[in-house]
Amino acid sequence: MESVLLEILEGLRTGRCVDERQLAKLLHRHNRGLGDGQRHAAKKRLLPYYLKVREADPARWARWDVRPDLERQLFGLLRVKPRRTASGVATISVITKPWKCSSACAYCPSDLRMPKSYLCSEPACQRAERNYFDPYLQAASRLRALTQMGHPTDKVELIILGGTWSDYPPAYQAWFVTELFRALNDGDVEQKAKARRAFYKGTGLSSCAEELAERVAGLQKRVDAGSLGYNQAVERLYGKGSAWEEVAATQEASLGDLAEQHLANETAQHRVVGLVVETRPDAVTGESLMLLRRFGCTKVQMGIQSIDPGVLAANGRAIGVERIRESFELLRVFGFKIHAHFMVNLLGSSPEQDKEGYRRFVTEAPYLPDEVKLYPCVLVEGTPLGTHFADGSWRPYGEDELVDVLVANALATPPFIRISRMIRDISAQDIVAGNRKANLRQTVERRVGETGKALREIRSREIGTGEVEVEDLRLETLDYETAVSREFFLQWVTPEDRIAGFLRLSLPRPAYVQEHQADLPVSPFEAMVREVHIYGAVAQLHRTGSGAQHLGLGRQLVEAACALARSQGYRKLNVISSVGTREYYRALGFTDVGLYQQIPL
Repeated sequence: MESVLLEILEGLRTGRCVDERQLAKLLHRHNRGLGDGQRHAAKKRLLPYYLKVREADPARWARWDVRPDLERQLFGLLRVKPRRTASGVATISVITKPWKCSSACAYCPSDLRMPKSYLCSEPACQRAERNYFDPYLQAASRLRALTQMGHPTDKVELIILGGTWSDYPPAYQAWFVTELFRALNDGDVEQKAKARRAFYKGTGLSSCAEELAERVAGLQKRVDAGSLGYNQAVERLYGKGSAWEEVAATQEASLGDLAEQHLANETAQHRVVGLVVETRPDAVTGESLMLLRRFGCTKVQMGIQSIDPGVLAANGRAIGVERIRESFELLRVFGFKIHAHFMVNLLGSSPEQDKEGYRRFVTEAPYLPDEVKLYPCVLVEGTPLGTHFADGSWRPYGEDELVDVLVANALATPPFIRISRMIRDISAQDIVAGNRKANLRQTVERRVGETGKALREIRSREIGTGEVEVEDLRLETLDYETAVSREFFLQWVTPEDRIAGFLRLSLPRPAYVQEHQADLPVSPFEAMVREVHIYGAVAQLHRTGSGAQHLGLGRQLVEAACALARSQGYRKLNVISSVGTREYYRALGFTDVGLYQQIPL
């Protein structure tokens, strides 16, 4: 392995061309003639090996004479799945423990090894189960994996998934977030992780998938057959008298505990630049959003699925359209980014209804999310939808029919909305009926290309890992009206209309803020920066990377937002900053005020 690395380093050092093709040839040459019992060199093993030597054998690493610039070139060449950090941050998704759910949707899986709506075969769920659903262990293991894949982890977006966040006890919520921050702040993570694993094993809990499958098998059959409710089964498995009862007593923290970890993270090696929580529209209240801000949350994911009252009712969604609208209003005025889930092919819907409903969702003032997970409904074993499939009252769309709907929806999406996904991470073996194509998005994009039209939504225009010529960028401003605000989308774009960065500026209507003042943490005539995002490969803090980050684009966006808000008569500008970006905004003149950072205009 060392000889391969040294040859790569020498090629980079002398300026010889070392790209993916050259790397493949080099590996093939080194592996030629090796027997089956000998360990072959592979791209995915090179960086872990390099990092191990750097950490465990510094004298040997010093002899390699790898300077910072050379190391960045090496990481760029050996990075696995570079798209993972192309959006500007390293994302870590974690799953909360199995818990009772206050909803019962027709399409929603009831896997007793997972929180409601998630399946044990999903990658993030597998990681969670191996780590006893412990947030510290999940974050630490993912951080290690990203590092070994060659991704910078200076800036981290934490995504907390697992049913409805508000259904969990507040003390558990505080503990979960505290431990996520602790994992990013700690220096000796491996030793502490080892001690945690020993604790869980000592209580009798297992992290073995086979053992866990056997443990829930009997109750799972009853839940799938409809003779036992999911919540009843969860209570038996994880409630009183179970090993989880002992564990639950240790899974509590206070806001004071969290505040200590927040303070440490402001200058930590791995800073949290985004914290995302998943909930439902009926759980969105002024009180719940106040708590989310204290946790450091900056974005909220919500399952909307449809804005057709009949479709919502048919699928057991006990949430009315009016409540959905109210949740959007509150989230927007609080400054949160709104990441909505929208499903097509639901029970009671049709292709035309899916097109029209989605068009309204992304263009009408009561909605207008910032991001959308747009994906088709699929049938999973043991869900109430199975009965409708059996009697013919629900059928999955054919591939052409489904792609036609998604093409229309993607083309209807405005340039200030990002379609983050078009499928859920459900394995094909778990899908009884419905789309099993993992590359559905690529199929949709190809079909769009055949129409001669271009997608305008954000993800299709991101510069990704590409280089940026700052002098070629132009600043564009788009504006649109919502039910409670006037929104401005400021974007840096290339001559080819690729997006290098953007800022979301919200000007809440003073009358709305005044009317709901008792439930809001802001006052009339206070503008809000809801998001600043610069694309390109993650640049390490205080260093210049190869993408758009650290080129002053974010600062210029904030200055433009200040000028725009001032021109509209607003007197102060708030920013819903993450814990790890507080230092950045302080350097721009913002001060800490309540749940936000603020600058006078």
